[in-house]
Amino acid sequence: MKAIYYDCFAGISGDMNLSALIDINGDGMWLNEIIREIFNDEVEIEFHEIVKKGIRAKKLHINEKKEQRVYRHLSDFFNLLEKTKLSSKVKDLARKIFTDIAEAEAKIHNVSVNEIHFHEIGGIDTFIDVVGGALALERLGVEKVFSSSVEIGSGVIEISHGKFSVPAPATAELLKGVPVKQLAFGEATTPTGAAIIKNVVDMFEFPQNFSIEKIGYGAGERETEIPNVLRVFYGEVKKDYLLREKNVIIETNLDDMEPEKVDIVIDKLFEAGALDVYISQVIMKKSRPAFKITVLCDEDKTEKIEEILFRDTTTFGLRKFPVEKVKLKRKEEIIETSLGKIRVKTGILGEKEIKKKFEYEDLKRIAIEKKLTIFEILNELKKYCI
Repeated sequence: MKAIYYDCFAGISGDMNLSALIDINGDGMWLNEIIREIFNDEVEIEFHEIVKKGIRAKKLHINEKKEQRVYRHLSDFFNLLEKTKLSSKVKDLARKIFTDIAEAEAKIHNVSVNEIHFHEIGGIDTFIDVVGGALALERLGVEKVFSSSVEIGSGVIEISHGKFSVPAPATAELLKGVPVKQLAFGEATTPTGAAIIKNVVDMFEFPQNFSIEKIGYGAGERETEIPNVLRVFYGEVKKDYLLREKNVIIETNLDDMEPEKVDIVIDKLFEAGALDVYISQVIMKKSRPAFKITVLCDEDKTEKIEEILFRDTTTFGLRKFPVEKVKLKRKEEIIETSLGKIRVKTGILGEKEIKKKFEYEDLKRIAIEKKLTIFEILNELKKYCI
């Protein structure tokens, strides 16, 4: 599966995105054919190689034969799109990005979407950045998009209504739900860059089993303390036959709490969403016998888990660290047996079923109902070859 990873350590803008994708995909002159078709030979683009703080990168330049200072609205962009022979996939992505930008600006300025216009020279820059970026992704055959957290920058910038704190209001609106960081100075991410990230990224993490084939660098306008470039990794994500989850482990050692009081703590932890809880015997300093409570849970359950451990145990401190849980893919089915219906769990590695297991809760139920031991039940079930 072809994939890209956006390394947004210096932020992202529309032209940085397009330039980085072109850096992976050739010289980008193929894009001029579409631009001439839309703007009647009045606009051409070039990609120059420049150096930003020692890093070679591509930089987009838009050349106009005749200055077109007109204000274009969302409907104008949609009409321009319809003039092209682009695929429906490219058009749909471009429409979504344009719409999100317009809706963010409309919300900020308290006007309707139809009143919003795209500023840069009639919006030509924005149009080329968005449509060119969508087309470049298609040409690269990208099926999955990953990204780092997005650098938003800091300080104050000049906007059409005066000075405002970074990020610009529309950028902040568009980045809702996107993991961000604030290390660089100045405007690092623009509204167009934010809208692109919002609409194309599937997961904000580095891809597993990623074989990198090419790396593209797209340069921004400003000179900054760090190289003002967007880095994009392109390659193949190999099919993963295992299920992977990001979880958290929380644990604490207890040498001053009676073990019999732990039972209710375990029940509370499971009620709070713990995926697993287990107790281990340990020897602490001064050879004190103790036990360790270990809790596996999802990130969004950690606060409640921590509260229970502090309130219901004698501990004064916890250890917490992220873990990756790796599981076999599985399926569950119900089979008819001489003892009744029983659920069977099957573990799958690749395309092959490698193990089967009866659901213990069903065995337990049958043992109680029929007054049999687990051993008697399993012996009877051998005939089903599981």
